[in-house]
This record gives sequence, structure tokens and C-alpha cells, in this order.
Amino acid sequence: MKFLHAADIHLDSPLLGLERYEGAPVELIRGATRRALENLVALAMRERVDVVVIAGDLYDGSWRDFNTGMFFVRQMAKLRDAGIRVYLIAGNHDAASMMTKKLRLPVNPEGDSLMLSHEQPETRHIPDLGLAVHGRSFANAAELKNMVPDYPGPIPHSFNLGLLHTSLNGSDEHDTYAPCTPADLRAKGYDYWALGHIHKRSSIPEDAMSTTAAPALYSGNIQGRHIRESGSRGCLLATVNEQGRVNLTFHPLDVFRWEVCSVSCSDAEDSEEILSRVRTELHRVLQLHGELPLGVRVSLEGRTRAHQEVCSHREAITAEIRTLGAIESDGRVWVEQVKFHTSYPQAQHLSLEDHGPLAELVRYLDELPENSAALQQLADELKDLARKLPGELTQSAEGLRLDQPDWIRSLIPDLKPMLLDRLKGES
Repeated sequence: MKFLHAADIHLDSPLLGLERYEGAPVELIRGATRRALENLVALAMRERVDVVVIAGDLYDGSWRDFNTGMFFVRQMAKLRDAGIRVYLIAGNHDAASMMTKKLRLPVNPEGDSLMLSHEQPETRHIPDLGLAVHGRSFANAAELKNMVPDYPGPIPHSFNLGLLHTSLNGSDEHDTYAPCTPADLRAKGYDYWALGHIHKRSSIPEDAMSTTAAPALYSGNIQGRHIRESGSRGCLLATVNEQGRVNLTFHPLDVFRWEVCSVSCSDAEDSEEILSRVRTELHRVLQLHGELPLGVRVSLEGRTRAHQEVCSHREAITAEIRTLGAIESDGRVWVEQVKFHTSYPQAQHLSLEDHGPLAELVRYLDELPENSAALQQLADELKDLARKLPGELTQSAEGLRLDQPDWIRSLIPDLKPMLLDRLKGES
């Protein structure tokens, strides 16, 4: 038996981050989730799978455009016509209470419905495949109860698959819904748990379940929608042998991919050297992702003598990096953002045994971050200067905050080497 495990389709959800980018592939971005779903259907037919299971979040909340639902219906009809069964559950984004329009889904080849009940957990038993699918849709957008204990027990002599939209014990990037523990999953006695809600492909922690326990996996979403959903996105193809053991293969489905390109600027002498390193990293990322178009965030990092030049010409360097992305990739790379995380090199600090004004300055700067009273005193002394500065230097998101002790504290790592280099006449 073969089945596909997918989740978090988020059909017609927009891709974020390139909206105002001149020359961005607008039509590709708008239709990315639809093309990814088409790839899922094509893969199921090509691999001649028996079943496709989708672990929640077909849509993004209350879908407003009826065409979104109709597109999904057409894709499911293709699977039905190919003799492939589909079982799915609603998650927090497409819970029963959030559906604003009634949509009649096609039925499976044997006539049973695709969507599992939101009223209570239910089982779909397919004797000819020796398969039992257990699951429950979300009734409300915020399901805060552990639903696993209410799931039916396993059916003997069948491969028991649990379909669940859950955050398990919680996630930093996703709201906590239908919370449960790995022990809850293990206790149910199923052969496989197809999980949804967490958009990153992963299994539950290895130390939380024994090596003989059933697989419990997140397939991740099928199309990354912004830079926080970087890397390949797709589904899991499972082949079950006669002993009930599962062999899993990941298949990418995405048509547009996001990637973070971290560029080390350490010891770079000027911006030209930094741009050369950006070019090298862009080539590496391009080779990693084949022919797919990419939305890339470039992060410049490290201690460099070019720090002041970089900070003073951010807009120009950003424009040059975006131009590099377009030229080096034949138009396949769009730079979503350039992040600046460079700093000055470590100065050759004087030892505390030295005397004189420079040594005194070193001592002062070393002690200042831990001395709240001294920081407040310095901020008070700078208030008059802060009031005299033009608004463009103080009112923007990255403006000067000379009257705020915490802001001054954050500057000291960069301030110290810059001051010492200048006072010692080294730059």
C-alpha cells in the first residue's frame, strides 16, 4: 500500500515579502499554492498511491473567493477519477465554524466523504487495503483540548493511521492547538501519525518515543509563503510493506522557494570585497535549489573594517546586492531583504595596567554596560544634544535614542573599537 501525507495547503494564501519588488514574478507568486497542489495531485497519480491524507488547513481562514474552493474541488475530482481515495481534516485555519460558504466536496470512489467529522473522532475503514484512518476535524479555530484520548482504538489486522492537526507540546512559531504529548500518541497504538499545523517538516523528538514506536511526523506545508518558511516544501510518500513497516520519502512540491543567505564579512576590507562574497554565496544557493525561482534574504555578518562604509551606504549596498541577485541568476533570484549585522573589528585594547587617558577610557567602556546608574547619568547628559538633533535622525525606526540607557548600552560593543581606533590614529 502507498499513501501520501500532506498538510497545511493554505490554498491561495499570498506569498509575502516581494509585493513591492519591481520585476517580481507576480503571477507566479499569486498562484504558487495552486501550482503546489497540482504537483501533489500529479505525484499521487504518477506514483499510483492508494490514499492521500491531508492533516488540516486547506485554506487561510474564511476563504472569501468561491474560486478557491472550486479549484480544490477540481483537483480532488482528478484523484477520485484516478481511483485514489482522499481523507482530510479541518485545522485551525479552516475549522467548521470558519467556513463562510458551503462547498460540496466530491466523494471518494466508494462514495464516502473526504472530510472527517468535526463533532467527534471517527474511523474510515478500507478492508481491501487493510487500512483504517482515524481523525477529527477542528470544530472551532481554537481547539484547546487534547483530542487524542477520544480517538478510536486501532482496528486489528489493519494499518492504523491517525490524522491530527496539533502543536504537540507547543511551538514558538505556531499557536498551541489540540495539545498532546508523544506519550499520548504512542499509547493509542496506531502504526502512523500524520500530523499537521507545524509548517516545518519534522518528526517528534527522538527521545520522546522509543525506536520501535510508530512514526509520528509533520510533513510541513507544501509551499513556503515567506522567508520564515525557507527551504524545500512538499509531502511524504509512504510505502507500507506486508509487515506494516513504513518506508518514507520526501517529495518537494513547491514552485517558488525561500532561502536565507548568510554572508560572512569578517576581515573584509571594503564593500567591494563584501559584494564579492555575496556573489559567491548566491551561486551556492542557486546550485542548492536547481532551477526554482528564489526569494532570498541576504544577511551580512561579522566584524569588518568596512562596517562604517556598510552602515553609511545601506541603500546603495542593498540595491547592488539586488542587482547581483538578478544578474548572477538570470533573473531567478529576488532579494527579499538585506539585513546588516556587521560590527567593527575588535580593537587592540590597552591592558588595565596601562596608564593615561586611553586606558581610562577602556576601563570606563568596559564597566559602563553593567553600571545602570552611570548609563542613566550619561543619558541625562545627552538629553540636550538629543533635543537639538533634526527629526530625521531621531524619529525613524533606526533613529538615535541618546536619552535611553538601554539603547546606549547596545552601542558600546561597536563604539569602543571605533573610538579607540580613531583616538589612536589607526583609521
